[in-house]
Amino acid sequence: MFAAAMPLVMAGCGKSNGGDPAPPAAFNYSSASVNGVSNGSFEYNRLNMLPVIRLSFSAPVNRSTVAAGVSFSDRAGGTLPYRTSYASGDSVLIVQPQAALQGFKQYALALSTALKSTANVALKSTLTFSLNTGIDSSDKFPRISDADLLTKVQQQTFKYFWDFGHPVSGLARERNTSGDIVTSGGSGFGIMALITGIHRNFITRADGLARLQKIVGFLKTKAVTFHGAYPHWLNGASGAVVPFSAKDDGADLVETSYLIQGLLCARQYFSLGDAAELALRNDINAICNKVEWNWFRKNNENVLYWHWSPNNNWDMNLPIRGWDECLITYVLAASSATFGIPKVVYDEGWTRNGAFRNGNLFYGVQLPLGPPAGGPLFFAHYSFLGINPNGLSDVYTNYSDQNKNHSLINYNYCAANPLSQYGYSNQCWGLTASDIPGGYTASSPTNDVGVIAPTAALSSFPYTPAESMQALNFFYYVLGDKLWKEYGFVDAFSLKDPWFADSFLAIDQGPIIVMIENYRSKLLWDLFTGCPEIKTGMKTLGFSAPYL
Repeated sequence: MFAAAMPLVMAGCGKSNGGDPAPPAAFNYSSASVNGVSNGSFEYNRLNMLPVIRLSFSAPVNRSTVAAGVSFSDRAGGTLPYRTSYASGDSVLIVQPQAALQGFKQYALALSTALKSTANVALKSTLTFSLNTGIDSSDKFPRISDADLLTKVQQQTFKYFWDFGHPVSGLARERNTSGDIVTSGGSGFGIMALITGIHRNFITRADGLARLQKIVGFLKTKAVTFHGAYPHWLNGASGAVVPFSAKDDGADLVETSYLIQGLLCARQYFSLGDAAELALRNDINAICNKVEWNWFRKNNENVLYWHWSPNNNWDMNLPIRGWDECLITYVLAASSATFGIPKVVYDEGWTRNGAFRNGNLFYGVQLPLGPPAGGPLFFAHYSFLGINPNGLSDVYTNYSDQNKNHSLINYNYCAANPLSQYGYSNQCWGLTASDIPGGYTASSPTNDVGVIAPTAALSSFPYTPAESMQALNFFYYVLGDKLWKEYGFVDAFSLKDPWFADSFLAIDQGPIIVMIENYRSKLLWDLFTGCPEIKTGMKTLGFSAPYL
């Protein structure tokens, strides 16, 4: 039976061989991977600068059609050269750009129907892959010494207060888009920056004195005050109050504290016996002595209040309690010879009879005072632009430990990166108040929106010099093409989006130049704590330090 069946089988085979040939196989895209990773989509993010794109097809690729059928372009539509290779019998096409791409840019790899198989079948449909690069780790600027880099950062940041100071008042604009709006607190930081600029020979002493005379003259004769205290915002030309919010149209005692802190440093710095410097000192004393610190106790309560307005009285109702950025307010209030406060206001108001203690461990570091994980880093900066924490202690803590540990917790949090924020590392760290995409927030380990502010790490140089230098090198050399602009580093950035601010804020730029100087020379610390009334006031509050 097997032998009899053989002719039938052969006849059947002969009939098939004599028919039409089978149509060529369809040519379809099958899958893709970039740098060995396939995410099943047509978008790949945070790529390196020479990504390898591996494209799989249902049939071998006709190599002669690749140039016409595959295009690599940037967002602007400019075509980029690429190299190709093949695998799996030419059914896998491997594409890589010939030259390194740029960091944080969008690119497209497009496949058209001009791409064909070896059977001359066109690709069934067009496809486009979105390829978005991430961090470009190459240096953007030539390497210089750490000391030269610190000077460069100070000098560039100084320009915000010198070149961009308000032309009428000389005060610091709130931000680079503020027009006539100047900030009292940021101007206090700016005054300290001007002193640093003279010290570093960015400007002459005569030029710095002239600018201070303009500032002090404006504050004394034109700027509005309320019981001696200045508003948060002023019109830099007229001196009129500019409301910070609906009911915040009067005195801001904390912003006034930052201003007085800077003025006292200037008084100490311009110490020569000539008529001009003597007049400046007298004018500064007149401004400082007018602040009615004790009036802000609101009906003689044992706490200071942040705001008062002639239109809204105490409606803001914000008592100044610690731990936050306001220690300087109580130090100045206790130091006033004209409107001083007793220690009980500090004890019950600021320390809340010791309730501002913390004592817990965060990321392996003990935090003596303040909120969980320390809060935003400006808590360790604003009051300590003038107050030297080194060797400073009281019944609650050693303040060098407080600020160092706060900074280390912030650093350790970013290095650990529990939320897996793209780019966070031991080189890219620092959470504090700053601009964010579409707004503003006080970033911290308990409020992490993925935004790093350069001022956080750079203003921490006195506390974490090694960690801050790592951050500075990363911000300048690696991200410098995005961050380094006319007034130093931009306010903030996020690498996960990516987003880079185009803003500069006085309250963020000022601490950078001042705290780097305190790290290098203790200049502002020595000036402020050298004030006789500050020594007296800090002793009154129970502080001890070698300089008191």
